[in-house]
Amino acid sequence: MAAAERAIELSGVGTVAGTPEQVRSRLGRMHVEKVIALTLEHGNEAAVRALADTIANLAPLVSSILERRQDEAFRSIIEALVPDVPLPQHKLVEARMTAEARKAVLESGDWLTAAQIAEMAGFSASNPSAQPNKWKKDGQIFAVRHRGVDYFPGYALDPSINYRPVKGLAKVLATFRGRKDDWGLAYWFASSNSFLAGKRPQDLLISEPGRVVAAAGDEVAGVFHG
Repeated sequence: MAAAERAIELSGVGTVAGTPEQVRSRLGRMHVEKVIALTLEHGNEAAVRALADTIANLAPLVSSILERRQDEAFRSIIEALVPDVPLPQHKLVEARMTAEARKAVLESGDWLTAAQIAEMAGFSASNPSAQPNKWKKDGQIFAVRHRGVDYFPGYALDPSINYRPVKGLAKVLATFRGRKDDWGLAYWFASSNSFLAGKRPQDLLISEPGRVVAAAGDEVAGVFHG
C-alpha cells in the first residue's frame, strides 16, 4: 500500500506529489471524495516532497481548529438565545446603594491619580506611578479603584512633608488590615465618627493623627467584642 493511501486510512488526509501524469495515475487508484491540487511551476523532488509532508501534517490541525470554532459558535448561539437572568430585587437595591455610597465618597474629598501625586511631590516624570504604588504596596497609603484607575486620597498626603503619606495612616491601615477593603477604608474615613465627637477621620488625619489611630482601634475592638 502506498504511503498516501496509508495516511488516508489513518487520518483521512494524504498527499500525492509528482508530475501531473504521476499524480493523475495515483489518484485513479485511490478512493477519495475530495481532492485539493497545489501546482508548482518549478521545484526539485526534495522540495516538493517536503511541501507535501508539511501539508499532510497541518491538515489534521486545520480540522481540529474548525471543529473547535464550530463548537464555540454553537455555544455563542445558545447563549444569545437564552434570555438574561434578571437580578433579584435585593441585589438591585444593594447595587444602587453601593453606587450611591461610592459616589458620595468620591465627592467627599480630593482624589488623585498616581501621576497627579508625582507632579505635586516632584517625582520622576518617566515613571510617575512608581512611588505612589510603592507606598500602597508598603501599606503607607490606600487607593480606590474607579473605572480602571487607582485614586489616592488627597487627605492622606501631608503638604508639610512635600505630599508624602501622613505618618499615622500606616497605623490605621494596619489596624484595619483584613477587616476593610479599600472602599471600606474610604467609607470609614468619610463618615462621621462618634469617637471623634462626630468629626470625620479624614478631617483630622493630618492635624490629629493619634486620635484617628485611636478611633480605628476603638472600632476594631468594638467589632471584636460586639
